[in-house]
Amino acid sequence: MDTHQFIQRDETCWEIQPIGAMRVPAIIYADAQLLLDMDQKVYEQIINVATLPGIVEAAYAMPDAHWGYGFPIGGVAAFDPDQGGVVSAGGVGFDISCGVRTLHTGLNMAGLQPHKQALADALYRTVPAGVGSRGKIHLNHKTMHGMLTGGAKWALEQGYGEEQDLERIEENGCMAGAEPRYVSPRARERQKDEMGTLGSGNHYLEVQRIAEIFDQAVASVFGLRVDDVVISIHCGSRGLGHQIGTEFLKEMVMAAAQHQIVLPDRELACAPLASPLGNRYLGAMRAAINCALANRQIITHLTRQAVATVFPDIHLDLLYDVSHNTCKLEQHRVDGRKKALYVHRKGATRAFGPGHPDLPAVFKETGQPVLIGGSMGTSSYVLCGTCASEQRSFSSACHGAGRAMSRSKATKQWQGKAVVEQLAAKGIIIRSLSMRGVAEEAPLAYKDVSVVVDIADRAGLARKVARLEPVICIKG
Repeated sequence: MDTHQFIQRDETCWEIQPIGAMRVPAIIYADAQLLLDMDQKVYEQIINVATLPGIVEAAYAMPDAHWGYGFPIGGVAAFDPDQGGVVSAGGVGFDISCGVRTLHTGLNMAGLQPHKQALADALYRTVPAGVGSRGKIHLNHKTMHGMLTGGAKWALEQGYGEEQDLERIEENGCMAGAEPRYVSPRARERQKDEMGTLGSGNHYLEVQRIAEIFDQAVASVFGLRVDDVVISIHCGSRGLGHQIGTEFLKEMVMAAAQHQIVLPDRELACAPLASPLGNRYLGAMRAAINCALANRQIITHLTRQAVATVFPDIHLDLLYDVSHNTCKLEQHRVDGRKKALYVHRKGATRAFGPGHPDLPAVFKETGQPVLIGGSMGTSSYVLCGTCASEQRSFSSACHGAGRAMSRSKATKQWQGKAVVEQLAAKGIIIRSLSMRGVAEEAPLAYKDVSVVVDIADRAGLARKVARLEPVICIKG
């Protein structure tokens, strides 16, 4: 990408002033090298986002931004319902509420080391993973409705998890406003046997060592110490979320002209927030958020069961659960006044700063834990939200490393078995049903997550707290 297309506001902020149909500026957070390495498609897509009706302040792209469907992955935009704002299925994404949750184990590496293989085997046996993976839970009409309205709270009622988990999940584990009646029979059919499963792609369950602490005070509140062991789960709403995205995108494309919406790209299909179509999508999307929250809650329960077979005396406490690929109604300050806005975060993570009223009491002084997943064999990070992020990105940060090459290109460059052997030589155990899937997710197929996180920190989007290194990775 050519840096001359931008006005550089500071070392990490690059602005595209409104041109053509743009209603607001577009801003990409990156350093000069990362910007140069970004696909030109990110530039085009973030400009297109800035043309949508009712957009407020600016269209933002996080440091991990790369080409996506409609919005770039790593795209953030907020819309004012009082100014004809829209909701875009492409601005949420297909894997609705894909996210990360991290669990404390109470172990350190010395305690884990003799049991690594046994733990890897137990996790691999217990947590279903892979394309089309099925769990032991079968949802009928009644239980499907309960899951779509109740999220992690429903899972808890079914015996999956513990009451104290809910405080450490966005929305306390249940997204209000879900409307299961707007979830199609096909979406329900795809999900009925997929609860408690990781799926494929970049989803994983990973045992990690805390390798480095950047902010000791915040790390202490988060319960993080060097050489401790944590477990992170990265997955989402599986087939249900994908089906909802697919169906509503088609419907939004067809309805655009009816709502006098000119789309610079069909993939940016959207509907007015005040329209019946917009309301139906929001209801279905919120149901999919609950599906993802319930799914991660059930996987947490299965993880606890697996760990107990190897370490019967330890308990896994939840640090936090964050979602990306969402659209949420939030209060943000615009032109000095608080406004209710619909914030789209596609491949971006909420990052509320200290004092935010929606945070649990334990995080009021530190800001929200922001969990940034690595790419199988690379580091992951724990950050915390900042007050500056409110002004810079509607309290949003990056969500991962961001792909540097397509999955098809990755499979031409690497073989899964060789990747597994290379990581084993570094002490990282990989368990996967698919060697092709491992090749697609090879670490070098992604940007350098450390660079991405460093830029997020320098830009004030979130502050670095700890770096985590993989020890065991269960892949789909």
